[in-house]
Amino acid sequence: MNFSFSEDETTFLEAFQEHLAREKQRSDAAIIFAPQRETDSWLVDSPERRGFMKRLAEAGYIGMSWARDYGGRERPGIYDYLLNEELSSQGAPIIGKGVGCIGKTIIAHGSDKLKREFLPKILAAEIEFALGYSEPGAGSDLASLRLRAERRDDAWVLNGQKMWTTSAHFADWYWVAARTDPDAPKHKGISVFLVPMNHPGLTIVEIETMGDHRTNEVFFDNVEVPADYLVGQENAGWQYVCEALDYERFALYTVGPLLLRFEALVELVRRTERDGRPLADDPAVRARIAELACEVETARMLQRRVIAKAIKGDVPTVEAAMYKLYSTQLGRRIANEALDWLGPLALLSSDSPDAPFAGKWEMSDRATVVDTIGGGSSEVQKNIVARRGLGLMTGA
Repeated sequence: MNFSFSEDETTFLEAFQEHLAREKQRSDAAIIFAPQRETDSWLVDSPERRGFMKRLAEAGYIGMSWARDYGGRERPGIYDYLLNEELSSQGAPIIGKGVGCIGKTIIAHGSDKLKREFLPKILAAEIEFALGYSEPGAGSDLASLRLRAERRDDAWVLNGQKMWTTSAHFADWYWVAARTDPDAPKHKGISVFLVPMNHPGLTIVEIETMGDHRTNEVFFDNVEVPADYLVGQENAGWQYVCEALDYERFALYTVGPLLLRFEALVELVRRTERDGRPLADDPAVRARIAELACEVETARMLQRRVIAKAIKGDVPTVEAAMYKLYSTQLGRRIANEALDWLGPLALLSSDSPDAPFAGKWEMSDRATVVDTIGGGSSEVQKNIVARRGLGLMTGA
């Protein structure tokens, strides 16, 4: 299988790298390009990062795969992937759900009103979205959600709770899945709504994870949503959610952050001494680095399988699960090796002046735990591979 990029794709990537090089000359570059933030480096959660996205939009990098009728350039999805791979490799925010699952769902199923209101703002990087899917008891099994939406005249009234909404504290709009028909089969009675995040009926409560990553729980108390902010058809939300995962297939599966973590581990080995000798001189350490290099290459090939299948128009559900499982577990192994090789000082956090490598590896060890949970836990990925990839039956 040939994983090489075409001449046009390589030319595009080189031009984009030049664009990012100019961005790095700005006075706010340290806020925009922040790989030390681990997974949070993907978020557009500050004025500086919003400004960065707006400049990407002005340069024509937002919505490249959209149809020209909606302001796009009708480029293949591989260009969205190349864009996000480079962004994630440099610790910059990525082109995310606004362009992907939300924008493309509105294009496919939204009313003319929603298209007029949201699509131009998405292309201009003027708004950020939060995804309201998971709930207490309905994280991995989205179809079991219980947030209730009841029709009252020309509006819907939402009551209930959402969990793990990472962007709720800085987003402008909430893309929410709610149950509109409690008597229908659980996959059939779900609808999707757009709700302004400043709605007085929403209460956002911070959840701080062990990786210093902020996520949120959101409470809905008689949140009234005009009927024309229902996306598509009533009770068709499950279809839209599943399609949205397909829309994101090029954007989310980047390997750059894993490569950065491995390169940092190699640098650690070069710069750290034990008993007066560099770790790089230790045969056991060199052997382990070689093993991890092979594992990183395996992760890269698993990721390329996701992209290769998506390019053919197929949905790489199993391939994406395999890559997510393998790459996040590998990230854990890399962080653990760093702690072992640094010894007790590795437990010092970044606020300690004696922390080796400014506390990077203490932080990374905590953050990589979160990576194995967010976006579908490792257990969920194993189930996907077992059921859909291997055709295994689950418990009777």
